Amino acid sequence: MSIRISFVVPVRNDAVRLETCLRSILAGACGAAALDIVVVDNGSTDGSPDVARRMGAEVLVIENVRVSELRNRGARHAAGDILAFVDADNEIAPGWVAAAVEMLQQPGVGAVGALYHAPSGGTWVQRTYGALRGRTEGQRDTSWLGSGNLAVWRRTFEAVGGFDVSLEACEDVDLCRRIRGTGARIVGDARLVSAHHGDPRTLRDLFVSELWRGRGNLRVSFRRPIVWAELPSALIPVVDAAMLAVAAVGLAALAVAWPSGLLPVGVALLVIAAGALLKAARAAARGTDAVGISLAQVFVVACVYDVARAFAVVWRAPHRNTRPRTAAAAS
Repeated sequence: MSIRISFVVPVRNDAVRLETCLRSILAGACGAAALDIVVVDNGSTDGSPDVARRMGAEVLVIENVRVSELRNRGARHAAGDILAFVDADNEIAPGWVAAAVEMLQQPGVGAVGALYHAPSGGTWVQRTYGALRGRTEGQRDTSWLGSGNLAVWRRTFEAVGGFDVSLEACEDVDLCRRIRGTGARIVGDARLVSAHHGDPRTLRDLFVSELWRGRGNLRVSFRRPIVWAELPSALIPVVDAAMLAVAAVGLAALAVAWPSGLLPVGVALLVIAAGALLKAARAAARGTDAVGISLAQVFVVACVYDVARAFAVVWRAPHRNTRPRTAAAAS
């Protein structure tokens, strides 16, 4: 059977990383499938559309919409039987295309992908964030896949109506939930290696990104039908937000009635730290030595992650601004 695969790549002011992304897609092209690329630009001012055209991609310019809408518009324009969603700050490995096509032809598989890898040579925060995220091992069914490293049959994507354009984040979790609802399988395949150069470089970047992403997580997790196995990721931030409120009350009490506020502050911090320590322990069990990070570093990153997600419960944060990237700025 002749299969065509269309890559849909959303971008905004990310010309340097977009070129890296497109080069990786073209390098992985093989006889397993015909291939084309649609880059959907969200009003870039740094020459991203010119980079895409120079690399042979077709370009759609659609300004001031969410990334879910960019992907949907690109998918409607694309011609492929398979839609491959790869973000401009991702770089896929050789063999990605062949592995995706092969796995999608297995019985009942509607979508395939893998967890992102941290970028090679990244900061300690990026390496640690990657350790917390984990890695896809072998080939196995999974509950969801990130929308920056995902291949799905067009017929499956269209059957569920594509990405929900009302979501600012976690649209991939929502899409995968609806795909599973049709009875189709979602498979994680370790051969679909993708380095995510957009992983947060600093603790501040991590806080800002999770502050924005956390709102989407809450909204999707409590959608019906509720998937009970996914609720802890939404309930933990709610508990942590309550603990931060308790700590704030305790700190206020310290100003007027020392040391009566010490107990609530201590209890709240212990609860938050316990959740972060559990994440760090799980990452350590998977092995952090291979990426040159310590358990202490994992704990610090986990704490920042959890506190940001807790603030997201009560604070609506906009998406972080995407600054134009030039070769000079990236060097």
